Amino acid sequence: MAEDGVKNYVTPSGLALLQQEHDQLWFRERPRVVEVVSWAAGNGDRSENGDYLYGKKRLREIDRRIRFLRKRLESAVVVDPARQRGLERIYFGATVTYANSRGEELTVTIVGEDEAEMANGKISWRSPVARALMKAEAGDRVNLSNPAGNDTLEVIEVSYGGS
Repeated sequence: MAEDGVKNYVTPSGLALLQQEHDQLWFRERPRVVEVVSWAAGNGDRSENGDYLYGKKRLREIDRRIRFLRKRLESAVVVDPARQRGLERIYFGATVTYANSRGEELTVTIVGEDEAEMANGKISWRSPVARALMKAEAGDRVNLSNPAGNDTLEVIEVSYGGS
């Protein structure tokens, strides 16, 4: 479970991206920064040593991100969209094409919080749009309530291509 008591659902590819970022920081970037900081520390006065000061700051940022990634990886609940049942309905991992009340057609894939990227059509399962669409099927109309006001979404197509 995530810190706020909500499960950290993630697709298999989302889990792989989290692991990849963790490994990149832990095995590649952090050792390089430690090497620079060690070298800079040996150069004398650390109070005016830019390499040392920047390196220590960057090391803190890396360590903070690594701690965050480890918590997310530990709490991850992998849900494979390719193994979902009831494929006519919208659940985690679904790719959904819908139309809003302005007639705009949008296609989104419902993914975990850590893998959401609106620019690529990936929305968090906890977003207002995803919550409104959950359990609907093609042809259904659902109400979307959000800070911008209310909207009606019509589900056009639901598919599970895997993520």
